[in-house]
Amino acid sequence: MNSKSLATPCARSATTTTSPRTHLRLTLDRFGLPLVFIVLCVVMAFSSEYFMTWRNWMDILRQTSINGILAVGMTYVILTKGIDLSVGSILAFAGLCSAMVATQGYGLLAAVSAGMFAGAMLGVVNGFMVANLSIPPFVATLGMLSVARGMTFILNDGSPVTDLPASYLALGIGKLGPIGVPVIIFAVVALIFWMVLRYTTYGRYVYAVGGNEKSARTSGIGVRKVTFSVYVISGLLAGLAGVVLAARTTSALPQAGGSYELDAIAAVVIGGTSLSGGTGSIVGTLFGALLIGVINNGLNLLGVSSYYQQVAKGLIIVLAVLIDVWRKKKP
Repeated sequence: MNSKSLATPCARSATTTTSPRTHLRLTLDRFGLPLVFIVLCVVMAFSSEYFMTWRNWMDILRQTSINGILAVGMTYVILTKGIDLSVGSILAFAGLCSAMVATQGYGLLAAVSAGMFAGAMLGVVNGFMVANLSIPPFVATLGMLSVARGMTFILNDGSPVTDLPASYLALGIGKLGPIGVPVIIFAVVALIFWMVLRYTTYGRYVYAVGGNEKSARTSGIGVRKVTFSVYVISGLLAGLAGVVLAARTTSALPQAGGSYELDAIAAVVIGGTSLSGGTGSIVGTLFGALLIGVINNGLNLLGVSSYYQQVAKGLIIVLAVLIDVWRKKKP
């Protein structure tokens, strides 16, 4: 009885000292990013009267849609402790393939399918290199970044593809009611891949592979198949983003998508997905992409140079990684 009575106060004391910090960490994990987003919006609203207008928010969402689609695919890759540096180049290659099919008069479905197929095939190559040849993701996708960019310039001798049909252009500049088509495409993509990640066995496998690869293999999960598949998904969505970008800019440019991979990685990391794998969500990525979009838009409204925007984005990425490291520390 005495030992029990002595142990109880100690246990209570330990609980008392650790629970506030643990509670704070859990609160920040759940509400930190939305709170930062709301505060940023309030600050921008007071800084510019145009910021909170419907037209400006549609511009923000339209600008965010391309990066958002890329970031959804990047989330799957980073959840498995990987990285895909080639999405910007894949986007350009797929957009050019899609536009060339569209100008040949094969129809909208064939053009969109060609772009997504081209992106997925390059994703297959990435997945094979990483999953089957055991090449580090950084090296494999860095190589694909250069290869895909070179293929894009070779495909049409470095020239853009113009004179796209109206039905194709509607994917980038069209509207469904008051909402732009790119925003709707982004929303549908985010919803589908959020549901896959949250409610399917495959989604649990993705988390398991990123969380502990050895344990996942011991549990009978096909680690190679899961790793291979996430790069195919990333390539597929990069292809779709390339189609939307070509339609939005009314031409497919071989130099399109430069540094887009950095924006996608930034959105994922800012959204709380750990570069160590196994932790993160599509919802967090959406907030991350929107946060970048709001920062870019707000700084543009305030007349801040794009050079400073790059500096701000880099600092935010570093801060997001530091927060991730802090969250992983034991209380």
